[in-house]
Amino acid sequence: MSSKILIVLGAIAGLLGLAWIWVSRRGLRATPPQLKPGSPLPDFQAVDEQGDPVRSVELHGSPTVILFVRGNWCPFCSRQVSNLTQHYRDIVNLGAKLILITPKPLETTRRVAEFFKVEFDFWLDDELAVTRELGLLQEGGVPKSYGREYGRDTIWPTAIVVNASGLIAYTELSKHISDRPDPETLVREVRKTLRT
Repeated sequence: MSSKILIVLGAIAGLLGLAWIWVSRRGLRATPPQLKPGSPLPDFQAVDEQGDPVRSVELHGSPTVILFVRGNWCPFCSRQVSNLTQHYRDIVNLGAKLILITPKPLETTRRVAEFFKVEFDFWLDDELAVTRELGLLQEGGVPKSYGREYGRDTIWPTAIVVNASGLIAYTELSKHISDRPDPETLVREVRKTLRT
């Protein structure tokens, strides 16, 4: 092999290595197969604010926006809830439900929603069972300063829009822990489910 070919192959290998580092550090994740648009939303169970069990199949009958949020310790999740309040009425006026699934605790997130006078439904995934089942676990995602209270692992921020028949119409995983889906996109996706 000539030295030029070796240099080119080395450069390609180096670029691929840099691309892998960039992707892994940025946290880019593929959509888990069970959450691909067109698939039925998996049947999972969580707990509502009253401590009662709730199941995803109970959402059938109306479009639903499901947001997986890491918790009140995450400033990006708090900002997401705040931004969503501005579009809450647009979503519910379309006849859709809005569910926020969080590992814990519900209280602070609920206070944010009450401050903005909106009625989100909060589901608790305390043991991260739903998160694991859906392929949304972020291992070691909780900063060490919060680890004692919130554990080590958390949810990868994700938005799902489900149609009235329980089929996933839209899935967006955050590209990085700091970004979240645009609430206007979620409203647009709910509208699309009503046209199909």
